[in-house]
Amino acid sequence: MISTDILIIGAGPTGLFTVFEAGLLKLKCHLIDALPQPGGQCSEIYPKKPIYDIPAYPEILAGDLTDKLLEQCKQFEPGFTLGERAETIERQEDGTFIVTTNKGTKHQAPVVAIAGGLGSFEPRKPLIPNIADFEDKGVEYIIKDPEIYRDKKVVIAGGGDSALDWSIFLADVAKEVTLIHRRNEFRGHLDSVEKVQELKNLGKISLVTPAEVIGIIGNGHVNGVAVKQSGEEDKEFNIECDHFIPLFGLSPKLGPIANWGLEIEKNAIKVNNALDYQTNIPGVFAIGDVNTYPGKLKLILCGFHEATLMCQAAYQIINPGKKYVLKYTTVSGVDGFDGTRKEAPKAVVKKIN
Repeated sequence: MISTDILIIGAGPTGLFTVFEAGLLKLKCHLIDALPQPGGQCSEIYPKKPIYDIPAYPEILAGDLTDKLLEQCKQFEPGFTLGERAETIERQEDGTFIVTTNKGTKHQAPVVAIAGGLGSFEPRKPLIPNIADFEDKGVEYIIKDPEIYRDKKVVIAGGGDSALDWSIFLADVAKEVTLIHRRNEFRGHLDSVEKVQELKNLGKISLVTPAEVIGIIGNGHVNGVAVKQSGEEDKEFNIECDHFIPLFGLSPKLGPIANWGLEIEKNAIKVNNALDYQTNIPGVFAIGDVNTYPGKLKLILCGFHEATLMCQAAYQIINPGKKYVLKYTTVSGVDGFDGTRKEAPKAVVKKIN
């Protein structure tokens, strides 16, 4: 039996940052994740994808963000159960929970934090008759290593942030990048849309809208795509390429967590965001992309905020009646479980003559 203060389901960015925030409160954490390494989607699906909305980082690769978070929380010595899926949860007479994985590993904690991101997921595939024949033969739904596209001709389809961000990134990697979207308007961030337009004006990206890919051309490997473009007169034409990357998002599933008696809404766990992101089961919290509440934004930085407030509530559950006085790390420093202490820097006063 593995015992801890906070049992975190999911070792993505939100789960890893929870370890740090809990550590500041002298609370120990153990994380369970079905993937074989920490990082969640950032490690498994798009480790080389640039992220632009992490504070203090104008741009950081998803894999590098994972490395930074692991480095940050390492001092608090979190435990990991990786390559195993959280299967069942049982409340004990003393109020603690026992969570058992699909491999039978049992974990006990007074607080459970579900930080499972989008859960298990599959890419949404376009309805192209012969697309399955070219999967892993030039058709990729997820970009793991952008280097395979170096000096290649690439066609990307989609209108969201992933399609825009990868078009921008691969413009400096691939020989040619063509972005195809069925509408003239894009769903991604405005600055990304403006950047794509700028690259189009510079001749570094070809933009085809409103249009969609209707067929794959090739013999054992992708050689091109058939495109139908709408307008006053619809027209069809082929684009030569080495890779076709449809980025239409992921279809998420909560998996066994959906059977834990939690209140679910549109494949996400409802929480009380007015207080601490607790679910309908006292002592069980949901933070990050896995939860939902009025005004919810599925952003990593929002998960960090939710993790911080959740840890404050967890402290009260674990230490009933004990008052915690918030101290800024710039004042208090950071204490690790290994007994080391990182002192806050002393203020420097500069005299103005």
